[in-house]
Amino acid sequence: MTDLQLDPVIHVQARLRVVATLAGLASGDQIVFTRLQKVLGMTAGNLSTHLRKLEDVGYVAVEKAFEGRSPVTSVALTSKGRQAFETYTASLEALLKGAVE
Repeated sequence: MTDLQLDPVIHVQARLRVVATLAGLASGDQIVFTRLQKVLGMTAGNLSTHLRKLEDVGYVAVEKAFEGRSPVTSVALTSKGRQAFETYTASLEALLKGAVE
């Protein structure tokens, strides 16, 4: 079996859930922070912490804007993040396939 490396940034369970959810959106689409929070069932603080780590490596883009007087935060998977997730899932599939053989 080859020595496969799983991206440690994505491999953390909460961040894997975030990236997998964002990867389900069409390329270039974004989701409002509060909607992502509800979908994942995470607290605002926990989600913010994980988004910051993903943003630091360039996997997600976080955009803050105003709708009227209300602040709105949107989150999107970057092309780098989408590629990293595809590599991660391919590595995981290869790892699992090797475990079966």
